[in-house]
Amino acid sequence: MVMNGVYASMIRPLKPGIYAPIPSFFLPESEDLDIPSFENHVVRVATAGVGPLLAGSMGEAIHLSHEERVTLIKTARKVLDDSGLVNVPVIAGIGAGSTRESIDLANEAAAAGADYTIAIASGYFAGALSGNKKALKAFWEEVSSKSPIPVMIYNYPGASGGINLDSDLITELAIECPNICGVKLTCGDVGKLTRVAATVSDPTFSSLHPRKNKNAPFLVLGGFSDFLLPSAYSNAHGAITGLANVAPYAIVKLFELCQASMADPSLLPEAQRLQGIVGRADATIAKASISGTKYLLQKLYGYGGHPRRPLPPIEPAAAEALWEHTHTQDLVRLEQEFSGEVR
Repeated sequence: MVMNGVYASMIRPLKPGIYAPIPSFFLPESEDLDIPSFENHVVRVATAGVGPLLAGSMGEAIHLSHEERVTLIKTARKVLDDSGLVNVPVIAGIGAGSTRESIDLANEAAAAGADYTIAIASGYFAGALSGNKKALKAFWEEVSSKSPIPVMIYNYPGASGGINLDSDLITELAIECPNICGVKLTCGDVGKLTRVAATVSDPTFSSLHPRKNKNAPFLVLGGFSDFLLPSAYSNAHGAITGLANVAPYAIVKLFELCQASMADPSLLPEAQRLQGIVGRADATIAKASISGTKYLLQKLYGYGGHPRRPLPPIEPAAAEALWEHTHTQDLVRLEQEFSGEVR
C-alpha cells in the first residue's frame, strides 16, 4: 500500500517459523509461467502454516524477467487473500547482478504487494567480492537503506560463487541497518547461526537496535530443515527450506515440537525422532536439486514439471531412485500423518 509515495507499515508481521522458497512452474512447451500450478502450491503450503518466498534460488529467479517476478508476487498475494490467508506475508527475492538492479527489484516487489525482500550478493564477480568485507557490507547497507520494505540477508555460497558471510559481518549489519529483517543461512553453518542468534535474540537487542518497521524483527533462519532442533536451542527462529514444499505439515510440526520441547523436556525424544526423519530426507532430496523437488511435487500433488532450460530435468532413473529411497518414503509417511492426506 502506497501513501504519498511512501509504503505504509506492513499489516503482516514477520514471525518465527517455517518458510518455503516456492518453485516457479512452467508450461511444458512454451516455458511460460504455469499460473494455476503456482496458485495451487502457494495455497497448499500457506494452509499448512508455511510462508511463501518467491523468486529465490528454488524459484529459479535467475530465469525470470522483472515482469514475471511481479506477476508471481501479484498472483500470490491475490490467491492468498482470496483463500482467506490475508495475514500470510509474501517475501520476494531481489537477487540480481548489481546493487542498482536489486534496488529496482525491491521497489517493484513492494509495488506488487510483497511485504519483505531477500537479497543475495551476485557471484559473477565473486573473485573481487568474496574477500572484500567493505564491498559486501556496502551492498546490504545500500539495498536495505533504499528498499521501501524490509530486506533479509541471503547467505548461500553455492549460488553466489562461494561468497560466504561470516558471523561478524552479519551481526554488524543487524546492528547498523534498521531495515534489515533477518538472515537466511543456506551455508548450513550451525555455529554461525548460534553466534548471530546470541546477539539478536538477546533481550536488549530490540531496544538498543530497533527496526525501522516494528513488524519486522531480525530473524535468524536456517536454509535447511536438518538442524531445526539445534537451531531452536540456539534461540534462532526457524528456517526457509525447500523441503517445506514437499512436506509442509511435517516441517511445521517439527518446528512446533522443537519450540515446545524447550518448555516441556518430555517432548524432546519425539522432536529428535522427527528431526532424524526430516534431516535424512533433507540431505537426500537436496542432492536432486530443483528438478528433484519438482519431480516429487508432480508425484505427490500432480504438478511440478521441469525447470527452465538450460537447467535439465531429473533423469528418469534418478527420479525413480529418489522416490523409492527410504528417506523419501519415511518423509512421505510423516507428511501423510500430519496432513491427514492418505495416498
